This record gives sequence, C-alpha cells and structure tokens, in this order.
Amino acid sequence: MTADGSYHHGNLRAALLERAEAVLTASGAEGLSLRGLARDLGVSHAAPSRHFRDRQALLDALAVSGFTTLNAHLRSAAAGGTDGADGAAGAAGPVGARLAGLGRAYVDFAVGHTALLDLMFTVKHADDSSAELRELGHESLLIVARLMEEGQRTGAVRPGDPVQLAQVAFSTVHGLATLAVAALLDDTPLSEAMELALEVLLAGLRPGR
Repeated sequence: MTADGSYHHGNLRAALLERAEAVLTASGAEGLSLRGLARDLGVSHAAPSRHFRDRQALLDALAVSGFTTLNAHLRSAAAGGTDGADGAAGAAGPVGARLAGLGRAYVDFAVGHTALLDLMFTVKHADDSSAELRELGHESLLIVARLMEEGQRTGAVRPGDPVQLAQVAFSTVHGLATLAVAALLDDTPLSEAMELALEVLLAGLRPGR
C-alpha cells in the first residue's frame, strides 16, 4: 500500500483540516504549509493539492469548517439544546434561557478554538473572501438575531433592531472570551464570570417596565 493509499479520498481532506488546526493552534498560521501537512500525515507532497490548490485555499477551508461547526453549536443552543429538527419554537424553552445557552456555546467555542476563531475572522474580512465564507459568518449573527426576534414577539426582549441587539450580545461574550484567553480575569473563574455577564446582558435585553 502506498502512503496515499492509507487514506480514502474523502478522509484525506478531513485529516488535512484536522491536522491543520492542530498546527495552527501550536504554531500559528505562519507554521502551516501543504508540504508540512503531507509530511505529518505520511502522504506524498502532491496529495494535499488534490483538495487544496494552495495554502490560501487551505486557510479558507479551515475558516469555512470553523464557521460551519460554530453555527451548528449556535443552532443547537438556539433550539434549546436540540438539533432543531423537530423542536417547535414554543416547546424549546424560554428565550432567555436559550440566549444564555447561545452565549455559553460561543464562549466555549472561542476559548476552545482560539487560533481557529482568529483565523475565521481574519479570512472572512479579507478583501478577497469568498461569498460562502461571508454568508457563513453572517449566519452566526442571524442565528442570534432570529432568537432576538422571537423574544420580541413573546415580550421577552426589548424592542429594537434584532441584528443590532445580536451584535451587542456577541460583543459581550466575545469580549469575555478574549479576556479569558489572555488570562485577564485574575482570580475569577471563567464559568462564574460568564454567568454574571449573561445575567447582566439578559437584564439589559428585557423590556423596560
């Protein structure tokens, strides 16, 4: 069996992305190369080019994979922890609880995949980013905005542009994740800081009395 033969066609692409994220986490984007990944996986130098035409295509695919995974987590949280396939909105639990779940899901992803998240935003905001990547990035925001709209319909969320409210929610949890990654929470456990941040955020989202 040749080195290339140790991977089925579809599995090599997934293995390349998995190894690429590990290298990204350990060494940063500058440590990524198709030849290096081929060497790590024990395949020929030409094998990765069957899936990624060059290094930038690999980075783009990593970002797409990251947003796809993040959005799946966010959709699950927005549906109340279900897969969203059979959970009607009214049976999925209070909007506030699901918004809190969204916040936790984002922080978990951001802290667990810090280097990948940085790459995702960098590639998404590049001048030559793909339409697919921009749509996936925007979908993250829309998942939250749609839940804001649901909350407005049920009286759980204050009036206002749902997208702007979603942006504020994202800024809160993203800022918290950034502080956690930089070890700037001092002696406050992340779980404790997260619950307090969500409590303050949800209080601000409720309609005024």
